[in-house]
Amino acid sequence: MTQNIAILGASGYTGAELIRLVAGHSSMRIAALGANSKAGQRMADVFPHLRHLDLPALVTIDEIDFSQIDLCFCALPHKTSQEVISALPKDLKIVDLSADFRLRDPEAYEKWYGNAHAAVEQQKEAVYGLTEFYRKEIAAARLVAGTGCNAATGQFALRPLIAAGVIDLDDIILDLKCAVSGAGRSLKENLLHAELSEGYHAYALGSTHRHLGEFDQEFSAIAGRPVQVQFTPHLVPANRGILATCYVKGDAQAIHDTLKTAYAEEPFIKVLPLGEAPSTRHVRGSNFCHIGVVADRQAGRATVVAALDNLTKGSSGQALQNANLMLGLDETEGLMMAPLFP
Repeated sequence: MTQNIAILGASGYTGAELIRLVAGHSSMRIAALGANSKAGQRMADVFPHLRHLDLPALVTIDEIDFSQIDLCFCALPHKTSQEVISALPKDLKIVDLSADFRLRDPEAYEKWYGNAHAAVEQQKEAVYGLTEFYRKEIAAARLVAGTGCNAATGQFALRPLIAAGVIDLDDIILDLKCAVSGAGRSLKENLLHAELSEGYHAYALGSTHRHLGEFDQEFSAIAGRPVQVQFTPHLVPANRGILATCYVKGDAQAIHDTLKTAYAEEPFIKVLPLGEAPSTRHVRGSNFCHIGVVADRQAGRATVVAALDNLTKGSSGQALQNANLMLGLDETEGLMMAPLFP
């Protein structure tokens, strides 16, 4: 049975990535593409790399007949997403890619995003969309909240270690590099080529990055007590990719064994041999996450490195993985493409 799919925010990077993935899905059909700012245009004009696909024209969200839609991907900006989703049919399955439903506590949302939540009832029902750790809940959910791409990368490296108690919970440093597409497609002066190329820089230092809210929520829930990581993100002059380097206190062999066991049956998480570190170039354009563990020269310390594509496994690929579960389909459908190289 073919499932009719709508994609809202189809003119952004994650929207285009969703189209690329869903177009090759054997059980999904793109029935509607919403993009209010570019309504009336053809997708081939907005994203020429998709001109080979037979796609519906872009329309406003109000023009979509949601009674004919089985599942809706919402790839809209933060704050806009909650307003749109609260007005959609209450029986419609939704995978949201924004930050609007990631935090379970409305007060935590207001703290990190600076405004009161406008769809608290939907926030209560949303399931956190880190597929490998919320699989059963996602399969039964109506609304799934996709994780932040930075938050997903750090969690893949650290969640099993926190759960197993093999690292010191009060001594975790997370140093993360993210490609520029993680900042979205809207025009920003600091993302101009002349402003960004030939260098990289740290941003949101200290306690200001919003994905800290996800780390606090998830890591503390696993540990059963507050866990706060030291986190610094960096913007690098690359189009795709996230590399999370985690400095932890613990035995490298035990850390590696824990990750190998935790991800042994996971189709998209690959743990490298002990002593090897991953690269973003080896996961580009794919739904895979590679994780490596290297012993430090100081006994009892180790470095854990995770790499993924922020637009695929960090966002749209994860969204499709969740949608497959919600629709009772094979979780890997449409997602087993090999990474692009070189």
